Amino acid sequence: MRKWKIALGTAVALGAISVASVHLLDMGNLSLNAGTAGAAPAPAAFVMPVPVVSVVKKTIPIYLDYAARTEPIRNITLQARIPGYLQEQAAADGVDVRQGDLLYKISPDDFQAALDQARAQVQRDTATLDYARSNLGRGTELAKSGYLAKDGFDQRTSTLREAQASLALNQAAVRTAELNLSYAEIRAPFAGRLGRNQASVGTLVSVAGTVLNTLVQLDPIYVTFNPSETDLAEIEQARAAGPIEVEVLLPGETEASQKGELTFIDNSVDRSTGTITARATIGNGKFTLLPGQYVRVRLHVKQQADALMVPQTALGSSQLGKYLYVVGKGNTVDQRLVSLGPTSGDQVAILSGVAEGDQVITGNLQKIGPGMPISPLPEKPAT
Repeated sequence: MRKWKIALGTAVALGAISVASVHLLDMGNLSLNAGTAGAAPAPAAFVMPVPVVSVVKKTIPIYLDYAARTEPIRNITLQARIPGYLQEQAAADGVDVRQGDLLYKISPDDFQAALDQARAQVQRDTATLDYARSNLGRGTELAKSGYLAKDGFDQRTSTLREAQASLALNQAAVRTAELNLSYAEIRAPFAGRLGRNQASVGTLVSVAGTVLNTLVQLDPIYVTFNPSETDLAEIEQARAAGPIEVEVLLPGETEASQKGELTFIDNSVDRSTGTITARATIGNGKFTLLPGQYVRVRLHVKQQADALMVPQTALGSSQLGKYLYVVGKGNTVDQRLVSLGPTSGDQVAILSGVAEGDQVITGNLQKIGPGMPISPLPEKPAT
C-alpha cells in the first residue's frame, strides 16, 4: 500500500514538471515571435535630386572686348576776338547750350561808335561819287563840242575813279566795324556743355589772351581704345563685311548702355606696345558719357553658328581644368573635362567634352561626385 502511494506521487510530480516545461516553451516561442514582428525594415539608400538642363545649339555673337576712354569730338577754349570789358555772362557754368546761344557779351559801345563813323564816311563818299559822276557827264558833252580841254576831261574822269575807290574803301570799313560789333557777343559755335567760368564780369579781356570758358561737344562722343595687332586681321575682315557695331559698358554694367560704330583705325602699330589706336563714334543723347571716362567696349565682329551652350553656373574647376557634371548611364554622375569658348549672357560655349542633348547638372554640385546615383530634375519651363 505504501509503495503504491509513493509511485502515484512520483507520477503526479513528473506530470506537473512536463506541463510546466511545455508552458515555458510556449512562452519562449511567443516572446521570440513578438520580437520578430516588431523589428523595422532596413532604410533604402538616399539618392540626391539635382536640376539638369540640356546642351543646346545656338547662333551667338562674337565680341572683342577692350578697355577704352571717352574723348570729345570738339573741345574748344572760348576767347574774345576784340578787346573790351566783359559786360555779361549770359550762360551759367556747366549748362548745356545749343548752337548759336549767347554765352558772353563784351561792352559794345566803342565798336558801335566805329560802325556809325564808317557808315557816315560811306554816305559822304556816296555824295562825292554822285557829284563826280554828274561832273564827268557834263564834261563829256563839253568835250564833244570843243568847249572842254582834254586835260580837264581827264581830271573829271580821275575824280570819279577816286570817289569810287574811296566809297569801296569805306564800305569795307563798315563791314569790318559790323564784324567787330558782332564779336562783342560770344555765341556757341556748336551744341555742347560749358565748363567753369574763368573771367568775372567787368574783366578787361584782350584778343585771344583771356580765357573765358571751355565748351565740349557731348553728343556724339568718341570712345578710343587700343586693339592688339593680333586682333587687327579679324577686325579688318569684319570691316570688309560692313560697319562694325560697338557697344559701350560703364563700370559695373553687364548690358551695353550705348551703341555706336567703329569709325577710325590708325595707320600704324605702336612698336612699344604692339597695339593700334582705334576709335568709335557713340550716340550720347542722354549725356551719360563724359570726356575722360574709363569704359569697356565690345566689337561685334561676327556670328558663330551651332555653338553648344550651357549655363556658366554648371562649370566646376579642378587641377585638370574646367569640368561639367553630366547625367550618365543609370542616372549616375559623369564628370567631363571641357574646353570653353565665348560667353553669351549667362551661358558659355563648350568647344569639346559634351554633345548636343547631354543632360548637364546645374545644382547641388558640392554634394555630388563622379559615380554617385542621382535623381535628375528637368528644368522647369519659363513662365
